[in-house]
This record gives sequence, structure tokens and C-alpha cells, in this order.
Amino acid sequence: MSQYFYIHPDNPQQRLINQAVEVIRDGGVVVYPTDSGYAIGCQIEDKKALEQICRIRNIGKDHNFTLMCRDMSELSIYAKVDNTAFRQIKNNTPGSYTFVLKATREVPKRLQNPKRKTIGIRVPDNTIALALLEALGEPLMSTSLILPGNTMAESDPDVIRDNLEKQVGLIIHGGYIGEQPTTVIDLSEDTPVILRLGTGDPTPFE
Repeated sequence: MSQYFYIHPDNPQQRLINQAVEVIRDGGVVVYPTDSGYAIGCQIEDKKALEQICRIRNIGKDHNFTLMCRDMSELSIYAKVDNTAFRQIKNNTPGSYTFVLKATREVPKRLQNPKRKTIGIRVPDNTIALALLEALGEPLMSTSLILPGNTMAESDPDVIRDNLEKQVGLIIHGGYIGEQPTTVIDLSEDTPVILRLGTGDPTPFE
């Protein structure tokens, strides 16, 4: 059975945030809120937890995974980024964007796009997610929680509980979140390429 925490969306209870971090460090898979719906994540190095996420979402190892970061300080550790791209990202985070960048050696190969050696990077505009990442002290390997047969990330934690109660270590109820997909921007080459239009304004990258 999953643990199920009600965490206040504006004033997260630090005690519960710390307990959530313990679950992640113990190898648990966590479902947590972001500004674009609920995400499912685990520690970067945890191969078994990653395999569990792939089973839940019915995705292969060629899926484009994302590192959910607390702020820009983690960016240069995990991604190769030039000064122009760094400024563009800094000016638009936290926010509803996912940035595709060349991965550094700190990113396990199983998380990189196998052909392009890229990784998605994201700084979510969500108080609970940022508190979780701050307490964890490193990025979370994440992907949007899109259940098989669906096209949008889950937004209702009660539905998530009904579907995944026995398959994950922790579900964080952080409110009901509307369908707000991120704008995905490829900054791995010299010219930005908008891969998907979402909630984030693409204008700064055009």
C-alpha cells in the first residue's frame, strides 16, 4: 500500500516533506504535484525505481525523461549549456517549460535520449515540488504521470490513488491541478526549437 500525504499547496508541512524525502531515498517511487499536473519520480541513480515507473506508464527506455530541479544551480551539473541558453532559461524559470539540453556525464545513460544524448530539465512553479526538491538536495528523475490510454497528465490525486495505490511508495495530495502541459524547447543546438506548445509562452525563444 502507498503512503498518502495531504500536503498544503501554499504552506507545505516540513515534517511531511522530510518523510517524503525518506521514501525517495529508500528507493520509493513518488507521485507529486507540479504546475503542469502530477508527475511520477524517483532518485536519479535508482535503476529499480525507474523500471517501476516505466511499467506504470507503459513506456520504453527510449522515453525522454526529465530532471526536475529546484533552481538554476543544478543546471550546469547535469546539462551542457552556453551563456545565451543559460540566460534564456534563468529568465523563464520557475515556469511551465521543459528544456532539452545535451546531458553531462553526471546523467546516467539510461536517462538520456539514446540517440541524441539529451536530457529534459525543468524548474517547476509549484510550492510543494520545490520544497521536496530543496529537502532532497538533488534533482528528481521525473516524467508526467500519464496513465496508459490517456493523453494528459493526471490532475486528480483521488483518481491517482485508485489506480496506483499498490504500485508506488507515496502519493502526495497537493490539490486538484488542471491540464496545463509545459512548453518543450530544444536548446541542445545553436538555434532554439519549440517541440511542443504548452502553457509556457514561447515568445522569448522564437
